Amino acid sequence: MTRRTLALLLAAAALLASAGSPAAHITPPVVLLSDRDALASLLAGARRFFVREVRLSAEERAAIRTQTGWTPEDDLHRFYLGRDAEARLVAAATFVTEYTIHGPVRVAVALTPDGRVRGATVVELTEETYGWVKPLLDQDFTRRFVGRPASARITEPTGGEPMSQFYGQVIASLVQRGAALYEVAIRKRGDAS
Repeated sequence: MTRRTLALLLAAAALLASAGSPAAHITPPVVLLSDRDALASLLAGARRFFVREVRLSAEERAAIRTQTGWTPEDDLHRFYLGRDAEARLVAAATFVTEYTIHGPVRVAVALTPDGRVRGATVVELTEETYGWVKPLLDQDFTRRFVGRPASARITEPTGGEPMSQFYGQVIASLVQRGAALYEVAIRKRGDAS
């Protein structure tokens, strides 16, 4: 085999190896709401605020996977607890993110002490996904999740443009993940009182 043939084979192998996995094309982020504003809205009525960092055990990660089909990649999660003047829990909120081929979608999810969705809001996405998510935002799409228990299957939208449907499914999944995290990491540990 000549040097030239070897060089061509190596170049072809390198090209094939790089073409084997699809590459994400991420556009600049669009911050729809600051974390502070999202928490102020979702924890409305609270007078005292606390941050609780929770490290998931292997059993808790397995419980979340069983409930949602999703396995948390991180074992450390942060919850923001809002309490009233008598130190009773008003709500807890967390932020969850899904990394799609078009970039990340980040949602803030708040839950009541008994594990029902209190509210959810999309806080950040990319310029590219904004056009697909905007119709959902205009419909106040996340309102459909309010009152749902953490154990309930949260459904995605039907009808509409396919990419909007896809991102509706992503958002619904993020709300479900936030609810499952709360159920396992806060309620079952007795931190919801």
